[in-house]
Amino acid sequence: MASSTTTAGATGELPPLLPASHNNGLLEVFRRRYLLRLLVHSTVQARYQGTLLGWFWSYLQPAVRFCMYYFVFQILIERGGADVYPFAIHLVCGMVLVHFFTETFNGGTRSLVSNRNLIEKLPMPRELFPVATMLVAFTHTVPMIVITVFVSVLLGWTPDPVGLLAAVLAILIVAVLGLALALMFSIANVFFRDFSKVTQTLTQFTTFSVPMIYPYSLVAERFEKVPLVADLYLLNPIAEAVLLMQRCFWLPLTNDPKAARVEAFPADLWSRGVIMLVASFVALGLAQVWFSKLERRVPERL
Repeated sequence: MASSTTTAGATGELPPLLPASHNNGLLEVFRRRYLLRLLVHSTVQARYQGTLLGWFWSYLQPAVRFCMYYFVFQILIERGGADVYPFAIHLVCGMVLVHFFTETFNGGTRSLVSNRNLIEKLPMPRELFPVATMLVAFTHTVPMIVITVFVSVLLGWTPDPVGLLAAVLAILIVAVLGLALALMFSIANVFFRDFSKVTQTLTQFTTFSVPMIYPYSLVAERFEKVPLVADLYLLNPIAEAVLLMQRCFWLPLTNDPKAARVEAFPADLWSRGVIMLVASFVALGLAQVWFSKLERRVPERL
């Protein structure tokens, strides 16, 4: 006797949702990609709904921010100097990744509480919401990357495969680590809403804990006699990611490597980057285990 059920591929219908408590975590999220696309699209559309310029704001705002930084640091303060290196590019390389990380971390922490209505009404994998937050943050980061590429090309930057690979590695580190923290803190925020405040406090330190408004050479110079401090500084995955992004855009634009203290750049940048990416995936796995143990109690706590 033929089965009464028909596969989604044969009928074109969407596959049925599994109960949230019986899903395969992140694997289930990406298996239900149609839900993920729908949530990301609706979130992005809602942000620009009712605006005259719409999506253009995602380019206009970072462009204005970049121009302000360029005027203040490159022209007014003359940081670096145009004859040494474009400090504005040095700065924006960090700004891109810090923005991506903080938006993923902060938004991901609030994602379950913010979508309580959907969680209570629809049986869907709850990891969907932190993942969607990370992807939304990435869509807002892409215009900043485009502006960075455009300005770098105007300043004489030529892309090279090694540099581009460094940028991809940097983005992957931030995406995986940000998602891991978003999973951990989102479930904790359901039980204690203080965690959303904790993430806001923690991310305030991010700007100053990476070589963005100051070069890494300053860290190496200040702690030259105590190299352990510089090594501990580089244990920060976001700092490592910023250095990789600077390797892609800023380092090739340095006109005077000696004055820019390029030699202070970590020699083991690539090996550290790979280690940080592996560590971020390990953190993501642990976050998934933590999330799976507590997610059954989410509806009652919401």
